[in-house]
Amino acid sequence: MTSKKTGYLLGAVAGIGVAAAALAATDVGLTLADKSGPSMPVIRASTAPVFAPPPGAPLSFADIFEQVSPAVVSVNVTSRADASVLRQIPGLEGLPFGIIPRGPGGGGDEEGEEDRQGPTQMSAGSGFFISADGYIVTNNHVVENAEEIKVVLKDERELDAEIVGRDEATDLAVLKVKGGNYPFVSFENDAVPRVGDWVIAVGNPFGLNATATSGIVSAYGRDIGETFVDFIQIDAPINRVNSGGPTFDIYGRVIGVNTAIFSPSGGSVGIGFAIPAATADTITKQLIASGKVTRGYIGATIQNYTREMAEAQGLGDQRGAIVSDTVPGGPSARAGLQPGDVVISVNGVAVGTSSELTREVAKASAGDTLRLEIIRGDARRTIQVRSGVRPNERELAANDNSGGSTAPRGQNPAQPAAPEVLGMTLAPIDDAARRSFGIAAEVRGVVVTALASSSDAARKGLRRGDVIARVNSRAVTAAGDVVAEVEAARKAGRPSVLVGVSRDGRTLFLPLDIAQ
Repeated sequence: MTSKKTGYLLGAVAGIGVAAAALAATDVGLTLADKSGPSMPVIRASTAPVFAPPPGAPLSFADIFEQVSPAVVSVNVTSRADASVLRQIPGLEGLPFGIIPRGPGGGGDEEGEEDRQGPTQMSAGSGFFISADGYIVTNNHVVENAEEIKVVLKDERELDAEIVGRDEATDLAVLKVKGGNYPFVSFENDAVPRVGDWVIAVGNPFGLNATATSGIVSAYGRDIGETFVDFIQIDAPINRVNSGGPTFDIYGRVIGVNTAIFSPSGGSVGIGFAIPAATADTITKQLIASGKVTRGYIGATIQNYTREMAEAQGLGDQRGAIVSDTVPGGPSARAGLQPGDVVISVNGVAVGTSSELTREVAKASAGDTLRLEIIRGDARRTIQVRSGVRPNERELAANDNSGGSTAPRGQNPAQPAAPEVLGMTLAPIDDAARRSFGIAAEVRGVVVTALASSSDAARKGLRRGDVIARVNSRAVTAAGDVVAEVEAARKAGRPSVLVGVSRDGRTLFLPLDIAQ
């Protein structure tokens, strides 16, 4: 393998050679001009400076590709489509592209089976061997609904594969094929490429086996909406079916697992996102060891605590994660964590966002004690929470969607019991208000019965039927509580108040401008 020092030497030699050639061309031009006499126009060669290739830039990716491509595979998946969903698609009579019926003539194995289970469909992705005994890494979304998986090697051998384990939270999965002595590659956890360094992505876009594309590392820490991954942005052409394939540095080490692209049109625009090797290495080792990934859990709904929120509470530029709700009977509720608490560290590690808090909590094992440093009101305190086990992502999503009443908003709201506050007309939550606005029995606060369209509350998405549950660190039960907190904030010279809004069983904190 070429060392960095060798790379520098190759670049220097190439630069010297080019510079010498340029100098020779310049000399020849001058000589010809001199011999032609003064009446002949003098044509000079370019005297622009000649630069050597950047240190570490390969003259070709061929050696790297030859080294790593045998470890990259195509992952072909057969899965069962959901017939109930398919029937909602207009024009299903012709079946959409990629949907392949089972059995002769498209029927199932017995009459009616097709209608109950839906047709089978084919999909594909990429993957790569990480061990000689047949373990393969790919994306979870490539194989999550698989009934049958086959991997195709570079030499066109086709092998049956089984799922060892999947992790929805990081979109990683591990497969296993029988046999051994497979070519494999390794994750690089230490020598992380710099932004601007060359990389090469290998996969099977559009079913084109062993396709290589090159580019550079464009950025680290990209947030594309996944809690447990800070993505690497790879500016190399990555397309459909590249999912699950590796991105290599110039030494043939895996620095990321390709998982997503930025695409306004559905095709590649040259911006891709890869799961960092350090994350992929940790997750795949857990999947191989136990078939699953276990994470800590405190049972709290959280959101980013922004600068505007901090200003509303007189906390300057404090960062952290604010607790919106706690799961009844969950670890946080038992430990005394409350909505409105701002968590600023976990076990001494500062957290500046809700994602950072979730990741620190996730590092714990069930039964571990987590020390949360919080700000409640004007005081800092430490709360000890005994970690539980984080449910899988589907269970969490189901819980998020199941809370609160789904009753329609009323057309005849309760009469307001207070004047307008920050453009909102507020009323107590009595039986009539609960019926009119579909407010659950356990929700406490004051209900918004009307609001001015020009108000900051309206601009930030509040609407009739929303419940104001908290203002700053104070739980409110009457409109007067809101008025008092707003006036206190004005006297303190603050630009806004932090309002906890309850809607459909969930609480969201918003800073509302009080300048008006």
